[in-house]
Amino acid sequence: MSDQKCNIIKTAGDMFFRLGIRSVSIDDICHELGMSKKTFYVYFESKDELVAQLLHANVAYIAGKMEELLQMRDFRKLVVRFLKHQETEKNDVRRVPQLVYDLKKYYPQQFAQFQRNCFKTQKEYIRRYLEMGQQAGLVRANLNIELVAGLFAKIHSDAIRDIEEIEGHGYNMHQFGYTVMDVFVRGVLSEEGLKVYN
Repeated sequence: MSDQKCNIIKTAGDMFFRLGIRSVSIDDICHELGMSKKTFYVYFESKDELVAQLLHANVAYIAGKMEELLQMRDFRKLVVRFLKHQETEKNDVRRVPQLVYDLKKYYPQQFAQFQRNCFKTQKEYIRRYLEMGQQAGLVRANLNIELVAGLFAKIHSDAIRDIEEIEGHGYNMHQFGYTVMDVFVRGVLSEEGLKVYN
């Protein structure tokens, strides 16, 4: 991907995170970048395509953060970092209610694809986390890893879709993510793992 295309995606992403997708036009993005619409259309056929590329980049960002955690090679530290990540992550589209609302209402196809990609990515990394934990003796040996990884990913996927309802009950996505992760971790750990976690 060219530097210019990356710059457009990054700038548009920053604007979308601040203002929402619906309220930011192609003209606004071009003005922010100091470029003509003609140049914009060299890289993107439409705002729909830009949104799809931005979501693709966001899934890659999420995967990169998860891969970073796996490189620690220490399941104990990984769990602590993962929980902190749930509390502090701000660059994940799934954590911004206005973005999710705009996507669901105005870009349903891109949103549905984004959900599928997030589910697939999250399931794969959770599976790998759990395998690492089993090897360390901190995750229950009899755990059905494939099923549990799918269940966890599904909870997160559904939470994205139902973000307004979650927030309507007085919770934000950071609280929700941390609580789900805490319950999940306690459910998969062995007795030794729970001692460490507690």
